[in-house]
Amino acid sequence: MKAIGLHKYLPIEHEESLLDIEIDKPVPSGKDLLVQVKAISINPVDTKVRAPKEKVEEKPKILGWDASGTVVETGEDCTDFKPGDDVFYAGSITRQGTYSEFHLVDERIVGKKPAALAHAEAAALPLTAITAYEGLFDRLEIDPADKERNRRKRILIIGGAGGVGSIAIQLAKWAGLSVIATASRPETKEWAEKLGADHIINHHQSLKAELETFQISEVEYIFCLNNTDQHWRGMSEIIKPQGKICSIVENREPLDLNLLKSKSVTFVWEFMFTRAMYQTADMQEQQILLNKISELIDQGILKTTINQTLSPINAENIKKAHQSLESGKTIGKIVLEHFTM
Repeated sequence: MKAIGLHKYLPIEHEESLLDIEIDKPVPSGKDLLVQVKAISINPVDTKVRAPKEKVEEKPKILGWDASGTVVETGEDCTDFKPGDDVFYAGSITRQGTYSEFHLVDERIVGKKPAALAHAEAAALPLTAITAYEGLFDRLEIDPADKERNRRKRILIIGGAGGVGSIAIQLAKWAGLSVIATASRPETKEWAEKLGADHIINHHQSLKAELETFQISEVEYIFCLNNTDQHWRGMSEIIKPQGKICSIVENREPLDLNLLKSKSVTFVWEFMFTRAMYQTADMQEQQILLNKISELIDQGILKTTINQTLSPINAENIKKAHQSLESGKTIGKIVLEHFTM
């Protein structure tokens, strides 16, 4: 089967950074589904895993985690899906990825593809939707059912126009929160506003000063999707006493937790691969939340965050997508579809 892989971890401009290859089609067993991949999307984690390093892979390393496709075979322990089912998912970072015609994935982290969406539109969603849903509702412990209470609260989403921000804005609005998103360019501001953000501020300026232009002094929740180091002090200044901060971006410098102590602020990480990576007891929660996302899409409450589509799925086009992400100016999601034209 066709796949796009690597042996060496190289700058994306290098001709061998990603290669068109042929590999054996895998065989499912246990809880695994064999999915024929119809579309994939590219995420920052793809570029981070591919980033230059000394390691050399004897067996080709296949990147990519977001996918939408059709189940063609199931392992003997599968009970939730059957051949012919259309699914979408974000996979596990500990396994081979979705840059391949066929892919193995544990059914416990797979959801039913939204009926209202084509495969390309659906492929834009899983990783970012899981991250946003877990960040808001598991880590920040916002109850989406308590909309009356949530209407009295504010959330600041730092990095509102990116992949996770694009779905987080929509989910936060669905939960009833007042949403403040950061965006620094006219096109990113427009994108975040269209998704439902109530206010837009510039994350290249003082967060406190930017909020004050809307007569806002503090927020109950912060969801940091961009440069935790840069925004740490700013977040500590504007978080409300007993508020909560969640970040998805690893820090490079030590974080001064003392800045949060007097306010009794909660700080928590979100990493959407945790459940699959550690085979946690609640691993199936990702299937449940993906099915919820699918339901919200089909009800017209959420919309796909796709913003660019490339075809076919090959090394050349995936390189283009990686370069776009590494520029730091991507809006929404980049999707690729079709292994052959």
